[in-house]
Amino acid sequence: MTAPPTATPAYPDIKPPVTSVGVIGWMRANLFNSWFNSILTLLAAAGLWQTAPPFIRWAFIDSLWTSTGEACHASGGACWSIIPANIRFILFGFYPPDQQWRPLAAMILLVVLILITRNRRWWCRTLTWAWLAGLAVMGILMRGGIFGLSPVESTQWGGMPLTLILAIFGLTAAYPLGVVLALGRQSRLPAIKALCVIYIELIRGVPLISLLFMSSIIFPLFLPEGVTINKIIRAQAAIILFTAAYIAEVVRGGLQAIPKGQFEAAESLGLNYVKTMRLVVLPQALKIVIPPTVSILISAFKDTSLVVIIALYDILKTTQSTLSNPKWMGFSTEAYIFLAVIYFICCFFMSNWSRQLEKDLST
Repeated sequence: MTAPPTATPAYPDIKPPVTSVGVIGWMRANLFNSWFNSILTLLAAAGLWQTAPPFIRWAFIDSLWTSTGEACHASGGACWSIIPANIRFILFGFYPPDQQWRPLAAMILLVVLILITRNRRWWCRTLTWAWLAGLAVMGILMRGGIFGLSPVESTQWGGMPLTLILAIFGLTAAYPLGVVLALGRQSRLPAIKALCVIYIELIRGVPLISLLFMSSIIFPLFLPEGVTINKIIRAQAAIILFTAAYIAEVVRGGLQAIPKGQFEAAESLGLNYVKTMRLVVLPQALKIVIPPTVSILISAFKDTSLVVIIALYDILKTTQSTLSNPKWMGFSTEAYIFLAVIYFICCFFMSNWSRQLEKDLST
């Protein structure tokens, strides 16, 4: 008979050293893993010790949130009161005060559509119709003139609605135009290729400010007498044309990254040029260039603030106009911090969305 197997003695679990796990372990691995990083960490800590407490005291402890301008001038802390006291003008500009619920409703509708579109499970034909209906409703709310809404001229539009209009519509129209330009630059037809190359290089060779000046000052000189085009539309066209040129170069890089075998496989299946691009090439190329494309779109969103130079009252211009009031002069730091937070939230949302989309498409 064989002897029964002996039981393996139980040994107590040995925990890792305290200095290698938790907060201490993370600090040793990331902040003090070498003498050079240790010096940088200590210098950064010293800098924060000198700057963080005064800033916290200025921004939160000694700050005023609901006071008047006179009280803010007498105080040594931050005057956040400039924001609630002028929030309606900052957000809506010269839009009639009794009708400001309309641009607010339009912005809420736009945000809801964007949040729905963020989920790829909702991407279907119904969502396209929802966007078309939503855009029509937003146009009716902003413009008025029907359904008992009093008409409001576009010259009175301003603030956040104008910024969102220039950004959302500009980026939406610039992306497909950029794809078309990229395909045209890759075309085998010399005339189409030459036109696309000239357009892309010409637009990329000038700053956006020059295009905005041309659309606002030079372009109207070529129109027949009595014919005018809305300034917002002209600025929108300049932003679209400028952004599309940069997107075209990014998409062209994605097209060049597709192996030649993909084109040959599509030809072997009998696909024509349109189907090859739509079904085989573009889905792969556009997925590759998601990060640089979103970088271009984020830059274009921030560049919409340049319309301030042609006297369009976007949210930057309304903030600057608020600071020209003698009651609130001297509090530009607080106003621009508030403005920076708005731009950061919008840009962070776009960046986070692109990372999620890139992760979902990495199959």
